[in-house]
Amino acid sequence: MSVAVLHSRALAGVHAPRVAVEVHIAGGLPGIHLVGLPDTEVREARDRVRAAMQNAQFEFPQRKVTVNLAPADLPKESGRYDLPIALGILAATGQIPAQDLARYEFAGELALTGELRAVRGALAMALSARRDGRAFVLPEASAAEAALVKGATVYGARSLLAVCAHLTARTLLPEALPGEAPAGDAAPDLRDVRGQAHAKRALEIAAAGGHSLLLTGPPGTGKSMLAHRLPSLLPPLDDDEALEVAAVASIAGRFAPAHWGRRPFRAPHHTASAVALVGGGSDPRPGEISLAHHGVLFLDELPEWDRRVLEVLREPLESGVIHISRAARQSSFPAQFQLVAAMNPCPCGYLGDRTGRCRCTPDRVARYRARVSGPLLDRIDLKLEVPPLATEELSGAAGGAAPSGEDSATVRARVVAARARQRARQGRTNARLLPAEIARHCAPDADGEALLAKATARLALSARGYHRVLKVARTIADLAGAEAIAPRHLAEAIGYRQAPAP
Repeated sequence: MSVAVLHSRALAGVHAPRVAVEVHIAGGLPGIHLVGLPDTEVREARDRVRAAMQNAQFEFPQRKVTVNLAPADLPKESGRYDLPIALGILAATGQIPAQDLARYEFAGELALTGELRAVRGALAMALSARRDGRAFVLPEASAAEAALVKGATVYGARSLLAVCAHLTARTLLPEALPGEAPAGDAAPDLRDVRGQAHAKRALEIAAAGGHSLLLTGPPGTGKSMLAHRLPSLLPPLDDDEALEVAAVASIAGRFAPAHWGRRPFRAPHHTASAVALVGGGSDPRPGEISLAHHGVLFLDELPEWDRRVLEVLREPLESGVIHISRAARQSSFPAQFQLVAAMNPCPCGYLGDRTGRCRCTPDRVARYRARVSGPLLDRIDLKLEVPPLATEELSGAAGGAAPSGEDSATVRARVVAARARQRARQGRTNARLLPAEIARHCAPDADGEALLAKATARLALSARGYHRVLKVARTIADLAGAEAIAPRHLAEAIGYRQAPAP
């Protein structure tokens, strides 16, 4: 047989389109010719495959070898095609049987010794292979990750020789099992935060409805502590959500079994670029907002971020997805994240401090706050001030007194109950309600309408701000177990809209 066809996968966003690896042996000058839009990593497979086959004691054909990666208009990247290319050459030269190759898909980078190295995107590729009804053969280092896909048949191999032994039925590969996540450190508990009852209440509302949050206050008031404790208030991920989160991390090459089933928490530094934040590159990869999918994105020192970088958050905050277009590639990544931002009230951080140590002029304060645009702020649901702690609360902490207030588990129980009401009513969190759903599920009574009309006029709320007040009020009502939005729920929601903020 001079032609062999095998199946593999490419990566395009969070999808893994099928790639047919076609190998043809013909007369001509010896060498491997790769076609089908291969990038540099794929073209280098020629040398890796030749050395791996020779070191595994296989015969490399001294003839012209043509490898076509189809479809031809889909760019191919990474070393994952090494294994199917090598197997295709072996099948086309009759060194291994070709009749069972159609039952499998293959991906793996070959070392010069013939050993198999891990590849990124294994979980996303296994999802697609399961839908097509084929088993997947992967490097042993990637197999446990792919085995997390329920219903997928995954085999892990250490070397090219082990795969060939399986295909010739000499020594079958064991079916891979999902690795057990090691016990990690306990998540930070809300009870560790002293005082700040108002901020804790806002954190609970944000968790219950999936709302974005801006914390403003001087240094050392607990803004970062509060943000880091938001994941501990969120409900556990269901199986589909956990797979989505793991698939994004797998495509980025950052999957860790210890993080399986956990809400992601991403806190990039304020020097991060726009590409680092939203994703991109010549071969588009997910950025921080996608790595925070179904979790929390924390942006500390918000005015210190480059304004152009912050502006790229506006669309994904609304849509929950980011579309990346390049000259040759277009990719889409999920980005349903909760934004939590923190900032100081002025450049020195002590505006309004009772000691009077702030010397910032009004002009400096205005320039500082203007670094964050109005359209971005309008997309943040909850804005509140986090004041300095009272001396009594600080002295209690220094003296080793037991923490006061509710722990994360107690608050999380209320959050889970509120989200269950939202799921039963509309199938999504309140923060993701569409305009038609807002009119159906968030309509206030006559007194509430009058209160909201006054607030809209006094605060000059935009249409977006008006709808966000209603969505926050709906969440507050859900936490209280109320079927209808009452004026008190609206009043609290309006208070988070008018809190001191840039």
